[in-house]
Amino acid sequence: MTKKVLIAGFTGAMGQKAVNLVNKMDDFEIVAGLSPIAKNDPEKYSLPKDAQIFKQISEIPEDIADIWIDFTTPTAVYENVKFALKHHISPVVGTTGLSDDQETELLALSRKEQVGGLIAPNFGMSAVLLMKFAKEAAKYFPDVEIIEMHHADKKDAPSGTALSTAKLIAENRPEHETAPDEVESLKNVRGGDYQGIKIHSVRLPGYIAHEQVLFGGNGEALTIRQDSFDRESFMSGVKVALEKVSALNELVIGLENIL
Repeated sequence: MTKKVLIAGFTGAMGQKAVNLVNKMDDFEIVAGLSPIAKNDPEKYSLPKDAQIFKQISEIPEDIADIWIDFTTPTAVYENVKFALKHHISPVVGTTGLSDDQETELLALSRKEQVGGLIAPNFGMSAVLLMKFAKEAAKYFPDVEIIEMHHADKKDAPSGTALSTAKLIAENRPEHETAPDEVESLKNVRGGDYQGIKIHSVRLPGYIAHEQVLFGGNGEALTIRQDSFDRESFMSGVKVALEKVSALNELVIGLENIL
């Protein structure tokens, strides 16, 4: 049975990669797109010519799709996912910027509606492995900092991947502050702080998505790094999510939890 797909944010760089992916997949069909800036010309965006284009979620009718792919913005993603869950459309979400409270609310809603879905801070396999390795290393190196580097157009900081990495590290070490007596001569020079883990965000043209996790110990150091040089690298994870989301009965956070 063919799965009907709505892509929110289909006009953006990641959205267009998702369009190309779904177009190549058997048993999946794009039936609609959501974007406030799109022209009513599906073929301009490589959508099927009979796909519907909506500028706001209030225009979307009942039973439009089975799966909702979201590559939008941090300001839109919460309402988008809530809408999808309430209308029994399984969300596959690559947009970052959701708060812990919002994720908790959406998880509760998915259980109430009995709709499965996935929120993935990163769909790249190298990023998933970096988070896994960093969590393990935290058992032995409690002193750690994170540097994430992204393109200049990224709307949220820190990245969802960096924040998820910090949360996983925090699970495997006592809350710990490195250099607690330091004095900042330039405000915020030490970056953000998650339970004593410093996170630094870089935004520059020419970058796509990169992360380093730096661990320090007595007389030694460990650096784990991943680099995404092309957005196409994220599509293998999106493909896995599309193939598995229908088997989920609630919202899952993190691609690693469905691999």
